Amino acid sequence: MKRVLALSVSAGAGHVRAAQALVAAAASRSDVEVVHADVLDFVPAAFRRLYGEFYLDLVGRHPHLWAYLYDVSDHAPRQGWFSRMRRAVERLNTRALHAHIRAQAPDAIVCTHFLPAELLARRIAHGEALPPVWVQVTDYDVHRLWVQAGMRGYLVAADETASRLRALLPDAPQIAVTGIPVMPPFAQAHDRAACARRHGLDPARTTALVMTGGAGIASGAAMVRRLLAIGDDLQIVALAGRNADLLADYQRLAAAHPQRLHAIGHTPAVDELMACADVAVTKPGGLSVSECLAMGLPMILIAPIPGQELRNAHHLLEQGAALLALDAAALEYRIGRLLHEPGLGARLRARCAALSTPDAARHVLDEVLADGAR
Repeated sequence: MKRVLALSVSAGAGHVRAAQALVAAAASRSDVEVVHADVLDFVPAAFRRLYGEFYLDLVGRHPHLWAYLYDVSDHAPRQGWFSRMRRAVERLNTRALHAHIRAQAPDAIVCTHFLPAELLARRIAHGEALPPVWVQVTDYDVHRLWVQAGMRGYLVAADETASRLRALLPDAPQIAVTGIPVMPPFAQAHDRAACARRHGLDPARTTALVMTGGAGIASGAAMVRRLLAIGDDLQIVALAGRNADLLADYQRLAAAHPQRLHAIGHTPAVDELMACADVAVTKPGGLSVSECLAMGLPMILIAPIPGQELRNAHHLLEQGAALLALDAAALEYRIGRLLHEPGLGARLRARCAALSTPDAARHVLDEVLADGAR
C-alpha cells in the first residue's frame, strides 16, 4: 500500500475539504492510504493568524484591498520585494512541518494549497530528497502562487484551467484534468423525498439552500429576510456553519416564519440538504461550487471575493451553470425567475450535470499512483 500525504491550509474551509475528500476516497481502496495534515498545525500562533484569521478579516472587511493584493501577487516578479518578504516569513515559521513530512515518509505528497507547494519547492531547489509533489488547484482559475518549480504535476478543475497553467508553465510537468475532489456523499444518488423527511422539509415545495459561509461574509440574515418576502411558495434552508451569531439570527427569523425557514448550524449532511434543494444561493468558493456541480444543483452566486471567487463565478456563468446576483434586489429577481420559469432551472441543472466531476478524488489518486508505477 502506498502512502500519500495531503497537505492543506485552513485559510477558508475549501482547501481542507479537498484534502479530506482524498482521505475519504482512499478509505475504500487497498492500494493507497492518504494522511491529511494542516500546515497551520505546525506553525506558531502568530503565523497561523496571518494565514487564517487575517485572511478572513481582510476579505470580509476590505475586499478591495484583497483584490489589489491578489492582483499584485499574481503579477509580481518572483524576486520582487513582495515575494521575497513572503518567502522570508514562511521560511522562519514552518520548520516543524518538514520534520512531520520526514516522520510520515510518504510515497507522494498532494498540496491542496499553494503554501506547502511553495515551501516544498524551495526544499527541492536546494537539492533535498523529497517524494513526488503534486499540486491540486482548488479553484477554476490558476493564480501564480500555485505555480512552483520542481512539482511532479498539477491536478486541475477543467480544461481551461489546464490551458492557463500551460501558459504559465511553458515547460509544464504533468497536468491532469481531474476536477476538484469532493467528499463521496456528493457523488452518490439521493432520494429527495427521503432526505426531506429526515430534515423536516416539504419535498414538493421549491427550496432554496442559502450558504453564505461560516464567516457570515455575505450578510446572510438580511438576505434571507428579503427572500422570505417573496411569498409562501418558497421554502428556505439557511446554513450558518460554525458561525453562532449568524445561526442565532437565522433562528429568530425562523421562529417568525415557521415551516418556511429552516435554520441549521454546522452539519455533516450538506449533501442531503442539497438533494432537497432546487437552487443553492452560495458564494463561489471552489469546493462549494464543485459540490453543487456534483449534485447537479443550480446556483445563484452572491458576494464573490475579488480574485479567486470572482474568477470561479466567471467560469460558471460562461458555462451556463449559474446565475449571478450582485445585490439583494438581483437575488430576489433571480429567485422569482426560477419560481416562474421551470425551464430555466432545468437548463441550469443540465449544465451543472455536464460540468460535474463527482469522482475527482478517485481520479486524483489514480493519477498519483500511476505516476509512481511508471
